[in-house]
Amino acid sequence: MALSRRTLLGLAAGIPVSAALTACGGSSGPGSGGGATYWYLNGMPQEGVRAGAVDAFNKANPDGRIEDTTFQNDAYKTKIKTAIGAGKAPTIIWGWGGGTLRTYAKAGQVEDLTSWFDDHSEVKDRLFPSSFGAATVDGKIYAMPCETVQPIILYYNRKVFEQVGVEPPQSWDDIMALVPKFNNKGIAPFSLGGQSRWTSMMWLEFLFDRIGGSEVFQAIIEGEKDAWSNPDAIKALTMIQELVEAEGFVKGFSSITADSNADQALLYTGRAAMMLHGAWSYGIQKTDGKDFVSSGGLGYMTFPPVEGGKGDQSVTVGNPAQYLSISSKASAEQKKIAKDFFATGVLQDEEVKKWIGNGSLPIRLGADKMLAGTENADFLKFTYDIASKAKVFVQSWDQALSPAAAATLLDNIAKLFQRSISPQQFASNLNAVIGT
Repeated sequence: MALSRRTLLGLAAGIPVSAALTACGGSSGPGSGGGATYWYLNGMPQEGVRAGAVDAFNKANPDGRIEDTTFQNDAYKTKIKTAIGAGKAPTIIWGWGGGTLRTYAKAGQVEDLTSWFDDHSEVKDRLFPSSFGAATVDGKIYAMPCETVQPIILYYNRKVFEQVGVEPPQSWDDIMALVPKFNNKGIAPFSLGGQSRWTSMMWLEFLFDRIGGSEVFQAIIEGEKDAWSNPDAIKALTMIQELVEAEGFVKGFSSITADSNADQALLYTGRAAMMLHGAWSYGIQKTDGKDFVSSGGLGYMTFPPVEGGKGDQSVTVGNPAQYLSISSKASAEQKKIAKDFFATGVLQDEEVKKWIGNGSLPIRLGADKMLAGTENADFLKFTYDIASKAKVFVQSWDQALSPAAAATLLDNIAKLFQRSISPQQFASNLNAVIGT
């Protein structure tokens, strides 16, 4: 049997992405043949579930196959944007919806799926209703919600807390009080893959909400002039710099990447006490951390309140789902294959079981009924409660904003955490790209 593209790309380790693709027979964009093409993120255990869904579909549809290619997170964001802009996108575009999808839709680069969903209401009706918000642009649906709901969670190492003799934080003041206690024991209070920048962004997402409520970021989304200069926003920016100055994060965090999972390793090896990360982190720690999860070493909780803050404690941030769009440049045959995959290949029973098995909560309605008795039931029930009870589910900022505004945001987040700019400078720089 011929090796799949994903296998060949894996064999090309150490070769730049463009070269690896060339070695595999050229671009997997719309001109690569009759079959559909699909790019998505690599990294276990998620990659295995995605690949399994493609393999199952290909087995059932030998005359309408999908050829898949995987990328690391940060490399993918650059590669897919370039490919779409050049008219060489894969048939199926994996993404996060929101502002990036809006940009693609406005430029006519992705298919309008509204009428398809009208004709396939059974597909829409089996998914979380909340997942369609980030798939919708001006009332039209441009993406198929897929995979899992991923709120951001505050993880902690129970054994480290017991060792130091402290309790998990119940407020921001508690967080600041814990910092010197862990540092005095030679343990980093918080792990952080700061080089990736979006990991640092999660801190701001919660602080903006807990201090000023979800209205603060909503004003930014709506393009309100100087919205980043809201006093509650400035307070949040100031507080995060105070945490950095207090050595709340592991030394050298600016050189640690999330793609390498080095930030995860700091937590499960006990070199860091806590970590703010997505729900997907549970599966990574379970896979890479040996018996860390199974032995009860991993604790998790929602982000605590800030004293005097206006935020609703039920509000969460993160990814309400992941999203699959279809390139408008794809051939009619490729588009048909993609839609067949949406209808019969996405979130089928076997895929749902695999997501649950690695500690993720699929966005298929009724998935919670499959949790009882599973190894990850407690964590998934915790995740389900967060997602289902959230008064507001704020989409990750770099996905909610346009690509141009998101790039400015991430650049300035790095500078903010390095304390090379002030909160006021951060706000001024971001105000300049509101509405772009």
